[in-house]
Amino acid sequence: MNSSIDEITLLHQAQARATAHHMVVRGIGEEIDLEIGPGDDDPTFSSTTLVVVPTHESVTPDDQDDHKQILLASQVPTDDQSQLVKAPQGKRKKKVVKKWREEWADTYKWAYVDMHEGTARIFCSVCREYGRKHRRNPYGNEGSRNMQMSALEEHNNSLLHKEALRLQTASKDKVLPVVDRPVYVKVLRRDPHEVEFMQSVQEVVHSLEPVLLKNSHYVHILERLLEPERAVFFRVPWVDDRGEPHVNRGFRVQFSQVLGPCRGGLRFHPSMNLSIAKFLGFEQTLKNALSPYKFGGAGGGSDFDPKGKSETEIMRFCQSFMDELYKYLGPDQDLPAEDMGVGPREMGYLFGQYRRLTGHFQGSFTGPKIFWSGSSLRTEATGYGLVFFARLILAEMNKELKGLRCAVSGSGKIAMHVLEKLHSCGAIPITISADSKGYLLDEDGFDYMKITLIRDIKLQQKSLREYLKPNPRAKYFEDAKPWCERCDIAFPCASQNEIDQADAIALVNSGCRVLVEGSNMPCTPQAIDILRKAKVLVAPAKAASAGGVAVGELELSHECNLMQGSSEGFDAKLQVFEAKLQETMKQMYERSVKAASEYNYLKDNPEALVHGGNICAFLNIAHAMIDQGCV
Repeated sequence: MNSSIDEITLLHQAQARATAHHMVVRGIGEEIDLEIGPGDDDPTFSSTTLVVVPTHESVTPDDQDDHKQILLASQVPTDDQSQLVKAPQGKRKKKVVKKWREEWADTYKWAYVDMHEGTARIFCSVCREYGRKHRRNPYGNEGSRNMQMSALEEHNNSLLHKEALRLQTASKDKVLPVVDRPVYVKVLRRDPHEVEFMQSVQEVVHSLEPVLLKNSHYVHILERLLEPERAVFFRVPWVDDRGEPHVNRGFRVQFSQVLGPCRGGLRFHPSMNLSIAKFLGFEQTLKNALSPYKFGGAGGGSDFDPKGKSETEIMRFCQSFMDELYKYLGPDQDLPAEDMGVGPREMGYLFGQYRRLTGHFQGSFTGPKIFWSGSSLRTEATGYGLVFFARLILAEMNKELKGLRCAVSGSGKIAMHVLEKLHSCGAIPITISADSKGYLLDEDGFDYMKITLIRDIKLQQKSLREYLKPNPRAKYFEDAKPWCERCDIAFPCASQNEIDQADAIALVNSGCRVLVEGSNMPCTPQAIDILRKAKVLVAPAKAASAGGVAVGELELSHECNLMQGSSEGFDAKLQVFEAKLQETMKQMYERSVKAASEYNYLKDNPEALVHGGNICAFLNIAHAMIDQGCV
């Protein structure tokens, strides 16, 4: 420990002796110097003897160079520094010089050098931060022989810097009000480790730029909105069938109740964390605000994985989960719904424990089991709504779904009902995913018989390869995604960020012209850039996947009786349900188009629906927040 402190002290002394630190920026292809202390312009550097500090831990010869700390020989070793040895002349460590890379050219225009706590650092002039803020090692030399370049590169790859740089670049054409700039960086700096939430916020903030420029008062509204009203994080202990105890984490983020009681899904998946809970709650808040109904937004769940668990294990977990969560639920407070990993079985166990703890049979949980709560057509709502929204988009293009090839990802409730409704509309659904392990391709399309077969296979928890036995013309692709298949419309219905840059390129090359988001935030920022440049029209999940919001309103009204009861007259009930669902999707589409046009996003803009949906949802929330005061 003392030895490490001595080495750090020597580093600081070397940096303190440096009278000036300069960064020489030359033309593309030339060399630049980012080292601390004298550089190539110093004629004495070439004759300076380098001294190395040997490490005390065992390292391999290949790694040894990377673990050395380089000091100038002008620091004459004292008795306390007797362990310093001169490096052999044959292996003298030359000054590390990096090539000027073309893709970094714009970045360095915003860099400057300043002293921080006695150390020369390269700062970003946009967000006034240096690379050390984004590294675990405070000295920036993890896996790099040039700590300043490495730290700056990592900083420039951060979401914080990219957003700040984009705003700085945009300011060349138009001057942003002074009050606008802090809110962007402040939001991104608040929770830098919450990647999913930050990505969601960035997409929305980008859409809201013209709104904030037109009325700077909305900046303060946005800042309040981006902080959840309530976030609950709790322990969920449970016991398996062998009597062994386990513990998982539970989350519930009630993002906003300004428009009404919260409504949002519960997700049971190993990847679940607070960032995803906040992201889901934020997206649900905007989705509900865009709808014609009065709901707030929430999201949550647990990192518990129902797969491979017995019925009794799932029941014990759900009961333990509800033991804590019930305090924050109620018909006028929060209405949980299904999400990934939470189906009718899990919702039944959750509601049973909730009823036991509260002593009330409040139909405040949503699900298809009509004997305790919900609509018998809830599972169809989101999937059918996606197809109805796609038809609205195609109608604007003077096209129809009939005969179009459609690629669908996911194999859950939403994806299966998308297949079902696409087939009934005359489209040709050709793909379906297999729980991130691969996808199934049927060039002839999935009809009702084939969809029923897939449901049976999933119910028996078998591989989708079983589908190939009665359908030899079909193909199963292991560890792959369906986006390389020739298609006209894509329906990503699996999870967030399922489409990356390579997938987006594959989609464009496959002929896809419309992407309808079934899952929240299915595209990475890099994928969105590719789709925008290729003019692929994107239908946002906030509008396209709001079918569940529509049926949720029916559940809380007298019209829910239309969806419940015996199976007699089911066709008539289905027609009423679909008519109301289509009307809701039409309103969502028209609201998005109107808001986009009001802020100069033209119809030929492939992201017009994305921006319009974000703007309309935000303004609905903002007006309510203004009316209710700063609470």
